[in-house]
Amino acid sequence: MGLFDFFKKKETAPEVQEALEKGLEKTKEGFLSKITKAVAGKSTVDDDVLDNLEEVLVTSDVGVSTTLKIIDRIQARVAKDKYLSTSELNHLLRDEIQLLLAENNSNDFRNFEYGDHKPYVIMVVGVNGVGKTTTIGKLAHKLKNENLKVVLGAADTFRAAAVEQIKLWGERVGVRVVAQAMGSDPASVAFDTLQSAVANKEDVVIIDTAGRLHNKVGLMNELGKIKNVMQKVIPNAPHEILLVLDGSTGQNAFEQCKQFTEATDVNALAITKLDGTAKGGVVIGISDQFKIPVKYIGVGEKMDDLQLFDKKDFVNSLFN
Repeated sequence: MGLFDFFKKKETAPEVQEALEKGLEKTKEGFLSKITKAVAGKSTVDDDVLDNLEEVLVTSDVGVSTTLKIIDRIQARVAKDKYLSTSELNHLLRDEIQLLLAENNSNDFRNFEYGDHKPYVIMVVGVNGVGKTTTIGKLAHKLKNENLKVVLGAADTFRAAAVEQIKLWGERVGVRVVAQAMGSDPASVAFDTLQSAVANKEDVVIIDTAGRLHNKVGLMNELGKIKNVMQKVIPNAPHEILLVLDGSTGQNAFEQCKQFTEATDVNALAITKLDGTAKGGVVIGISDQFKIPVKYIGVGEKMDDLQLFDKKDFVNSLFN
C-alpha cells in the first residue's frame, strides 16, 4: 500500500458532507438568491437571463475570465437545445461548473496517491493572516489520525508568534516540532527538520515559511534557498508546495495566487475561511485561472474542518 492510500475515493461521510454544506451556507444563500432574481419573470434562458447570470457569477467572485467561459458554454447549450427553461438553469450551471473543475483538477483528492515518498515533504506558503498556521495544524491532525508520523518545521523565523503558534499546534495535535531561535536562517530550520525526519523514519514533513509578501525576486530567492537546502537531504523535496489562500478576501486571493505562482512552483492550493464568507466562488475561479488543483478547503473552526476538496461534493453543496 502506498503512502496516503487513505485518500482513496470513498463515499463522503454524512458528518463531513454536513460540515461542508454548513461551511458553504453563506455562499450558497447568496448564490442561489442571486440566480433566482436573475431568472425572475422569465420562462426561458434568453440573452437577458445570461447577462444577469454573468453578473451573478462575477459578483460571487468567480472571476471575469472564468465567468465568460461558463456563460459561453451555457450559451452554446441554449443554441443547441433551442429551448431551455429557466427551471433547468441550476442543473445546467452545476454541470458546467463541475466540468470546468474537472478540467483544472484532474484528480479528486479522495483517490489521490502520493506514491512511496518517505518522508513526504510539504512546503506551505502564503501571506500572514490567511490561516496558514491553522491549516498546517489541522493537516497534521488529519494525517496523524491516519496513523502517520508527522513532524513540523517552524521555518517562519521572522515572527516569534509564528514559531510559538507552530509549537502550540504541535502540542495540541501531538506531533513533533523542529524550531530554532527567532531570526535563524529559515533554510537551516528546513534542513534540520528533514534530517531529523529521515533519522526518525517519519512519514510526513510539513514546513512553514515566512508569510511576508515582499517583492517577487526576494520571495523567489528565499523560497528557492529553502528548496535547495532541503534537496541536500531529500533530492526531490519538496514533493508538494501548498499555497494557502483566504477565501474571504475574494479577488485579493487571485492576486496572492499570481504572486506566489510566479515566485515558486506551487502545485496545490488550500482555500480557507469559506465558512465566514459569501465569496466561495473564488474556489472555482482560482482553480480555472491558475490550473492548479484545489486540494483542501477550510469550512470551519473545528480541528476536522479542513477537508479534502471534492469537486462534486463542493458544487452539489452550492446547489443543494
